[in-house]
Amino acid sequence: MAQKRDYYEVLGVSRDATEEEIKKAYRKLARKYHPDVNKEDKDATEKFKEINEAYEVLSDPEKRAQYDRFGHAGMGEGGFSTSGTGGFGNFGGFSNFGGFTDFGDFGGGSIFDDIFDIFGGGFGSTGSRRSQSRRKAPMRGADLQYELEITLEEAAFGAEKEIELYRMENCEACAGTGAKAGTGAKTCPTCQGTGQVRQAQTVGNIHFTNVTTCPKCGGSGRIIEEVCPECNGLGKKRVARKIKVNIPPGVDSGSKLRIAGEGEAGENGGPPGDLYIVVRVKPHKLFVREGDDLVYKVPISFVQAALGTEIEVPTLDGKVKLKIPEGTQPGTRFRLRSKGMPRSKGRGRGDMYVEAEVIIPKNLTEEQRELLEQFAKISGEDVKSSSKGFFGKMKGAFGV
Repeated sequence: MAQKRDYYEVLGVSRDATEEEIKKAYRKLARKYHPDVNKEDKDATEKFKEINEAYEVLSDPEKRAQYDRFGHAGMGEGGFSTSGTGGFGNFGGFSNFGGFTDFGDFGGGSIFDDIFDIFGGGFGSTGSRRSQSRRKAPMRGADLQYELEITLEEAAFGAEKEIELYRMENCEACAGTGAKAGTGAKTCPTCQGTGQVRQAQTVGNIHFTNVTTCPKCGGSGRIIEEVCPECNGLGKKRVARKIKVNIPPGVDSGSKLRIAGEGEAGENGGPPGDLYIVVRVKPHKLFVREGDDLVYKVPISFVQAALGTEIEVPTLDGKVKLKIPEGTQPGTRFRLRSKGMPRSKGRGRGDMYVEAEVIIPKNLTEEQRELLEQFAKISGEDVKSSSKGFFGKMKGAFGV
């Protein structure tokens, strides 16, 4: 009895290969060595059998762990057996094909569907009906995305905006059929409306049915003799639509608003997709947004900062009075409660922070300079001015 090859070597993968890598390698080799494809290769049947045997073990986590630990000895006496009816390990009855015990290991479809994809056909009427049903099933339309720029005020209090976009819709002239008004699509005479043509084949004791897309109708199962002049037989047209968008209070840049059913039309009677509005809030000339809070920088003189004062500051709700206490330092922030942006889910509003920007005068008069020098002297500060100003320069010029 010939010694069995290492299963990883059979599939051409490393011992630490992922499930997806193992599956991908199996599919590639299955295409290459399937007996129906390699009729002239005498060894194709045995290679195909060996590939399925390796995949059945390595695709099952428990069997793979057993194999990694004990090798072929851990698979039972003489290794893992796939012999059975038809020479393919119960292949004729699909009871043990490559470890697909639930016919769903290829992900998203059955083993019949994937064999159909691999070999351009299927095995009997089951795969054909499944493929046909999947092809004609209603499909949801594609979602659309639109970027909308709004002002800070609109973001704060909400707004209603109107946008215009282009999308694919069912043609009104033909109601989405693609046929000229007053006519209709006819059943394809080649495939009798199934969208597929089948050809029976026999390899040894195994009977195959090769299922391919109908070349006459392209798989639709119908033929349109007079196409709709409005959509050229597509059943859809690109249409410009104006849509009203309600902006809720409190949105921020990056917020997504979903408008159900305003996407593109579905296929085969499927529902339309959705429209997603991506909000972008324009920068404001006065306020800087920090989450739900707002920041406003107010300029005040160094005298106002030193002595204190009362000023008016703007808010989203109008102007309010604010007391600046004496001795206010540059960068000091004053909090105005609930004067910020609305919080999400209606939980009140954020705050507004007024930040003091103390402005130092650049050009002083002689009188201002003298007063400041007196202030410095009283305060015990030794100030040596780097500039005497215009009047000081004049005094120096005349020796005063």
